[in-house]
Amino acid sequence: MLRSIAVFVAILAFTNALPADQVISKMDPGPRYQYMTGPDGPELVDLWLKTSDVLAAARYNPNVNNHYHLFTRSNRVVSQPIPLGADAALRNSHFNRNRKTVFLIHGWRNTPSSDFNTHLINAYLTAQDVNVIMVDWSFGAAGDYLPAQANTIRSGEHVARYITWLNSASGANLNNYHIIGHSLGAHQAGIVGRHLNGRVPYITALDPALPGWITHAQAFRSTDGIYTEVMHTDAGLYGIVNPAGDVDFYPNGGSGMPGCGDRNCSHHRCIFYMSESLTRGGFTGRRCENLNAALNSNCNASGTLRMGGPNAKTGSSGIFFVRTNANSPYSQG
Repeated sequence: MLRSIAVFVAILAFTNALPADQVISKMDPGPRYQYMTGPDGPELVDLWLKTSDVLAAARYNPNVNNHYHLFTRSNRVVSQPIPLGADAALRNSHFNRNRKTVFLIHGWRNTPSSDFNTHLINAYLTAQDVNVIMVDWSFGAAGDYLPAQANTIRSGEHVARYITWLNSASGANLNNYHIIGHSLGAHQAGIVGRHLNGRVPYITALDPALPGWITHAQAFRSTDGIYTEVMHTDAGLYGIVNPAGDVDFYPNGGSGMPGCGDRNCSHHRCIFYMSESLTRGGFTGRRCENLNAALNSNCNASGTLRMGGPNAKTGSSGIFFVRTNANSPYSQG
């Protein structure tokens, strides 16, 4: 933590010595401006890191700005906030160390009331009697894209510290955890797992963000957890294309989801697939020989696997194709 602060102070000192809005680095190969989607739809984002981006990111302090909200079957609608280190709040909450604990990490410009949180909280509590902890890092996720990307990393480090404290204070076991993240939150879920030494048993990355992550050292990777699963629903524009988990699912070829009129919808459709997979099951994927076969919806290799769901498919690996319906229920079986 002290080292992280020292590095950030050094960066600030460096940026203050530069001319106004000096370009520091190019975050991705390719065009400087690329599209990313927020709550209000597509937005052209600048992928050249500038001094203003660093200064904007510096306003975010996860120790102050991150909030953690517990939901259980005893409080499905109104959360119980449990700050890091608040042992009394934890003891007086509905947190049960013997239940599975699920962490939800939202994406860029999302809030506690965004679809990712509302749908997955309800779906998981319907499927299983679990502790659901919603990570509210909306202060860090607000604003321009590159500061939010930098904050993704810092928030992930804080969430890992929170989980370490939570287990120590409650007696809960990391072996009974599931972390789910969407877009920027998908990369953050991987960062959390990495800082927990890859020991989280199940991490689900829902359409991990593409802009700024093509060559990023902190991008989601298969070793971030014991079993890692990626769902690609807008591969190539808002979401990454290449496989990144132990298992990668490419519903409908990874883009252009049925029932969606634009790619913003496709990028978010994975949230609804995941929610339905928790409550109804289904989504049987067919193994693909390679990525090209998945992207072209031409998968006939031997073997099937269910996409999503509440339980890790530990030991499974590969690329899978799933065909979905245009409307709910989305699963074809």
